[in-house]
This record gives sequence, C-alpha cells and structure tokens, in this order.
Amino acid sequence: MKAVAYNIKDYEKESLAIANGKVHDLTLISNALNLVTIHYARGKEVVIVSEDDLLNAELLEELQRIGVQKIVTRSITTDHIDLSRAYDLGIQIANTPYEDRTPKGIAEQTIRNLNLWGKGKCVGQACCCVKECNVVNPNQIKNDTTK
Repeated sequence: MKAVAYNIKDYEKESLAIANGKVHDLTLISNALNLVTIHYARGKEVVIVSEDDLLNAELLEELQRIGVQKIVTRSITTDHIDLSRAYDLGIQIANTPYEDRTPKGIAEQTIRNLNLWGKGKCVGQACCCVKECNVVNPNQIKNDTTK
C-alpha cells in the first residue's frame, strides 16, 4: 500500500522502517497533517497520523477528494478524528489499541493494519468504524500477525 505518515518524530522513523520491512511504499514526514501539508497525501491510499493531527470534516473531505481511503492513527484514542464524517465519506479508520505502547510496538501495530487492509481483511480490534463491518469476524483477526 502507498502511505504517508505525518507528525513522525525522529525516534519513530527506525521502528516504522523496520516494522514495514520494505513491504509498503511508506513516506515519513515530520509535518502535521493540515490543509497546507495535505499535498503529501496525494497519490496515497493511506494516511498515518498521530493524536496531534486534527482530522475534522473539512480535512477528511479533502483527503477523500485526493484519493485517501484509509487512516491509521498511532494512538489509542480517536477523539481527534471525525469518525462519523469519515464513515459517510467511506474512509476506513484504524487505531493502535494494543498494550505495547513503545515506538516499536506502535510501529508494528500500524504496519499490521496496513498488512491486513492490503489483504482485504478487517483490522479487528483496531477497527474504529462507527458502524459494524461484516468483512470478516474480528476474532479471526486477533491472532493474525502476518506481514
């Protein structure tokens, strides 16, 4: 998958690169996601954000307009994302809900989401869609750590 990760800190770069293992076309930038920096997402399927990126309706509409289909937040919380508007636009949202909150653990969770989406699967516990999805039983995904 083609993805751009916004708000990347220096300490996150190596963990994301190692977790990715050159599977996905991943662009890492330190800028926050906003209407000025959205151009980095052009041509990408996925945007990876932090809890410091505010994804309101206007920003989500622009992301959808330029072709972004999925968003991963490197946080447990999704308070910074208008989930209802994302659903209306057909944008899938995932978080990183697992206990390992180290940079390595968050990177692995982020890439796991990309891997599952790349295979056409639901991201299970990481799914933050406001409606139930019937893609696959989330219990089947719980133990799927394939890359």
